[in-house]
Amino acid sequence: MSLTPPFEAFDGFRLAREGARADIILDRPPFNIITMKEREELARAFETFDKDEEVRVIVLRAAGEHFSSGGLIEGFLAANPEEVSKLAFNIASAARCTKPVIAANRGYCFGVGFELSLACDFRLASETCVYALPEQRLGQIPGSGGAARLQKIVGITRAKDIVMRSRRIPARLAYEWGIATAVVADQKLEEATAALVEELCAFSPLAQRSAKKLLNDTEDASLSLAIELEGQCYGRLRSSDDFREGAAAFREKRPPRFRGS
Repeated sequence: MSLTPPFEAFDGFRLAREGARADIILDRPPFNIITMKEREELARAFETFDKDEEVRVIVLRAAGEHFSSGGLIEGFLAANPEEVSKLAFNIASAARCTKPVIAANRGYCFGVGFELSLACDFRLASETCVYALPEQRLGQIPGSGGAARLQKIVGITRAKDIVMRSRRIPARLAYEWGIATAVVADQKLEEATAALVEELCAFSPLAQRSAKKLLNDTEDASLSLAIELEGQCYGRLRSSDDFREGAAAFREKRPPRFRGS
């Protein structure tokens, strides 16, 4: 993959682009510890790729055997209150991104590494992956949306079990609890990631953006409101070029050629 830097320097990560796929690669091995500065730059990287019309899918992955063991403790101690208040906003950049975002997790996926992954749309975990929010061991709680997102996924009982005990959740259990989208052999993680990228790129980019926004926006909505918003979204897509192309391709028994309009 070719490097595509949208700004001059990154702290602890690098970017790559190949076709419609863009990669954000944590690159501070062996544990890919994430600094305060890196959080801000990661948010800018997501925003940059989101604006790039040629990018269809973003992959968040890491160099080495561990995704990330978490944040740099010294950074939290040195940060001022304004910096700390931005923690959750920066980590939520993957969720705000209008395009599908895949987290490819292996090894340790702790603290902010886990929170970053929870903000993504898909989490592919290798069999070596272990998820955890270890902040209780430091006399703290997750501060970047981890506890809140986790509770939405697994419910309050399991969220308390993970957060309040700093419990480590292996990949298979994470899949059973709905945290991981899929679990694959460690040597198959890159292959599984590439296959998911290819699958997502085959869909209408307009329909993908609409589905992501609808699901995110209705997560806390009542059933009646969620159904109403879904209907409105469906109605807007009904007049799109992509819907007409999809219907025509279905009738003609051929692959659709979506344009994102």
